[in-house]
Parts: sequence; structure tokens; C-alpha cells
Amino acid sequence: MLDSLRPTATGLDQLPAWFLRLAAPVIYQPLTRLFNLSISTGTVPRQWKQAIIRPVPKTPAPTKHADFRPISVTPVLTRLMERTVVTRFLYPAFLAPPTTLSFQDQFGFRPTGSTTAALVYTLHTITSLLNSNPFVIVIALDFSKAFDTVRHSSLLHKLAQLDIPGNVYNWLLDFLLGHSHCTEYNWQVSALREISASIIQGSAIGPAMYVVEAADLHAVTSSWQFAV
Repeated sequence: MLDSLRPTATGLDQLPAWFLRLAAPVIYQPLTRLFNLSISTGTVPRQWKQAIIRPVPKTPAPTKHADFRPISVTPVLTRLMERTVVTRFLYPAFLAPPTTLSFQDQFGFRPTGSTTAALVYTLHTITSLLNSNPFVIVIALDFSKAFDTVRHSSLLHKLAQLDIPGNVYNWLLDFLLGHSHCTEYNWQVSALREISASIIQGSAIGPAMYVVEAADLHAVTSSWQFAV
């Protein structure tokens, strides 16, 4: 994992990806022990739960706060750990969900989902409906601030229904508790403030957890979802 690190933004720990990649032959053993210990005890190091928000302009010439996208940057090691939890535990659980949750209409951040699959499904659905209907109405909805409005209690209730080990659930619980962030803007950094809701947009595990949060949204007609 360290060998395949790509250039990416650095978190508050100031450990850049290029340094971790070069130091991999020396640090891979203690990091492996740290990762395994974190999973087995269901504990996330405090510094891994601290993010820095660097506003990214959504328009060529931003003039107001709404013109920026608040992307949270967590440490590179945090994202490596999150990616491990997602690929080894959450994705397999998505393939065999409980009856209360469904991932069939979610095409983003699933092992078998992609933008291509979403477009193929949409085209197939519309073409099939046109065989017996004179026209088809497509309604597209964008959930504003979807990541920021997730309640931890609701998310944890749904995570508990997935087929994941107890220590992994405890790890996810600890990951959400005590999470904090600060904002860097115009070369100034604010103080850290604790997050009591939302999932981290810009983290490796945030999109997968939003997929879990939206897994009980059942449409009365044909639909599909895509978390971005």
C-alpha cells in the first residue's frame, strides 16, 4: 500500500505521501503492527481523527462562501487505514446486506458499481419503458449537504445491521467519536472544533458510510443513486 501511494494532499501530521513511499522499507513493519492493533482493539489514534479543511473553489472566480467546496484533508495514514476497512469489511458486507438495507440501486462506492454501470442501467430502463409508453419522465435530485447532515446515531444503527466483526464496528464508532477539524484559509488556520454530526467529505471511508446511510431509501418506482 505504501509503495502504491500517489501524490495527494497532506494532513495535519505533515507526513507527505512521497516520504511515506520512500520510507516504506523501513516503516512498513511498525505501521503494520499499528494498523492491526488499531483494528483488533477498535481504537483510532487521536491524530488520525483530526482533519484540516482547505476550501476548493467551485467557480473560476469565487466571490462568496458558497462558491467554495469544503474538502476535509485527513492524514495520509488515516486514508490508508480507512481504505483497508472499506475494502476488507464494508464492501463484502454490501454484497450480503440485511433485509432492512439495500444497495442494489446505489452505483457509487460499491464493489460492482461505477458511473458506466449507472448510465447503462438508466439507458436500459428508459429504452424498456419507451416500448410501452409514449414518453418517459426522468427526475434528477441532488441532496444538498448530504454528507454534512448525517446523524451518527442513525448511521451507527445501520452499520450494526451489517455483517462486520464487532471490533470493526467499534473501530467505526471510535472513528466518528471525537473527530475534529480546523480550516485553513488565506494562509491562516483556525482552532480545532469537534464534529458531532456528518461524515468526512474527502476521507476514504466517508462515501462508503454515506452509502450505508442511504441504504434504506426505497423508491416507489424505478430509481438509482450515486454518491459522489
